[in-house]
Amino acid sequence: MTVICVGSVNIDHVYRVPHLVRPGETLAADAYAKGLGGKGANQSIAAAKAGATTRHLGRVGPEACFALDQMAAAGVDVSGIEIGEDPSGHAIITVDPSGENAIVLFPGANHLLSDAQVEAGLAGFGPGDTLILQNEINVSGHAARVARRNGLRVVYSAAPFDVDAVREMLPLIDLLLLNEGEAAALEKALNREISALGDVETVVTKGADDAVWTFEHGRIVQPAFRVSEVVDTTGAGDCFAGYLVAGLDAGASRDLAIERASAAAALQVTRPGAADAMPSIGEVMQFLKARKP
Repeated sequence: MTVICVGSVNIDHVYRVPHLVRPGETLAADAYAKGLGGKGANQSIAAAKAGATTRHLGRVGPEACFALDQMAAAGVDVSGIEIGEDPSGHAIITVDPSGENAIVLFPGANHLLSDAQVEAGLAGFGPGDTLILQNEINVSGHAARVARRNGLRVVYSAAPFDVDAVREMLPLIDLLLLNEGEAAALEKALNREISALGDVETVVTKGADDAVWTFEHGRIVQPAFRVSEVVDTTGAGDCFAGYLVAGLDAGASRDLAIERASAAAALQVTRPGAADAMPSIGEVMQFLKARKP
């Protein structure tokens, strides 16, 4: 079927630095690169590279045509992305020698999507199709309501984390994706365990440790795959999310979908960049094959 991502498209400005900048400090960067990013674009490219038929709905400014070309080259249908006169979203990303990052995000055109664009973009999709959303756009709630009405599976990455946004989305989604810090913040805000969210399934990723999928009748713990060198962790969570959704879209079991997603994220952090670093399904399958007896 089809994975539809209503999400951000950003221009990433990536600076390699000796250490993450401290308050009041001016720090010289060792290297600079510009590339495609945004949680939405990252997830769309990951899903497409995982083999899913993928369509992206979003908005960019006139300076981001290279980003649409790159998404299309990765296999994403970009016909639902509008080009306006307002500046595209962009991110200032600093990366230290260990691969850790700090990010400043400007939303730009990502916060100018319209309800009408969402409704037109989701028309014709229904049961068997999947919508994936994040918190970098202004229409996540409306998109989820339209998708729910049309019978799509709705998957939501609660990042960048905002508890009020999550409260709005919980009644509208089937699967909630969080990292460990976001899960702890949500449990504190709601005063209950993640596992007690009713009909909503959850996947909590724990970086270099494991990922935990909790659903009505069970729980899956997927250990993280070890890699020899971590180059850049930017976009690893998006890689995981895109691969996970693509697996579900293809009819894979939860166990298989989370295993492939974890393997893809492990490969992704061994490369610089976000969207540029997403592995192909062939690379992921080879990675898994090499680690099985």
